[in-house]
Amino acid sequence: MKNSEENNNYRIAVPSEFESVFSHFYFAENKTDSSVVKTLLPSFQTILVFTFGGNVSLKSQQNHVLQAEKCLVLGPIKQAFDYTLEPNSEILVANFKEDAFYRFFGNALLTHSLPIHPDALLAENCFSALWEELKIIPDTRDRVNYILDFCKPYLKEQNTITALLADFKDESLNPIKAIASRTNQTERNIQLNQKKFFGYTIKEVNRYERFLKAVEQIQKNTQTDAKTDWLTIVADCGYYDQSQLIHDFKYYMNLSPVKFLKFQQDICMAKDF
Repeated sequence: MKNSEENNNYRIAVPSEFESVFSHFYFAENKTDSSVVKTLLPSFQTILVFTFGGNVSLKSQQNHVLQAEKCLVLGPIKQAFDYTLEPNSEILVANFKEDAFYRFFGNALLTHSLPIHPDALLAENCFSALWEELKIIPDTRDRVNYILDFCKPYLKEQNTITALLADFKDESLNPIKAIASRTNQTERNIQLNQKKFFGYTIKEVNRYERFLKAVEQIQKNTQTDAKTDWLTIVADCGYYDQSQLIHDFKYYMNLSPVKFLKFQQDICMAKDF
């Protein structure tokens, strides 16, 4: 049954004209007779989830359970959560890049990270109508294309500051200071724009990227059957010591690194979700 489930989930790339908006779409279905439970790692992305067929539920680290009906928005996802696909259920997930969520909806959700129906963020009940159209489209890629066409009228242009923040690649510089200097604005104003348009601070995402680097190193060791050397991971990923590494794993996933290593085959990265 496990193989059957695994054969029915995959990523869907987006056309080049949407690459600044969505990183990808993800589809999964459960064609088995049993519930399938997975853990989604934090991604600092906001996601739009459409559900079809059987029940789909989400469980937070605080053990709050939410039944997902039709469509909902989550994010930015800063801590892991479990999701359950009941038999005959399907999900289709749009993964927003960087400030793209704000370009659709404004900052109504970004500071709260709570599940919410997307119709609550717009003046009209367009997403419920969209779900009604999607449920009668049999092919997943046709559904994705329908969503992309639907989104075009709602998408706003990036402003100058968010474009600079999204495109900043120089790891040797502090992006807040560099962009403040380039735009003749205060660092505080750039920080406020980062938080408003992206839903997180530079400090938050730097911590997450350090944690993600550790996760990727652990998974790489697993794939090559190499023994995990925790002290090497601590040094390579920029942690002060092993206790700081453990603290981050418990913060993001409510798991120790050792437990993550044991159960990581049931854990999904957002880029694979």
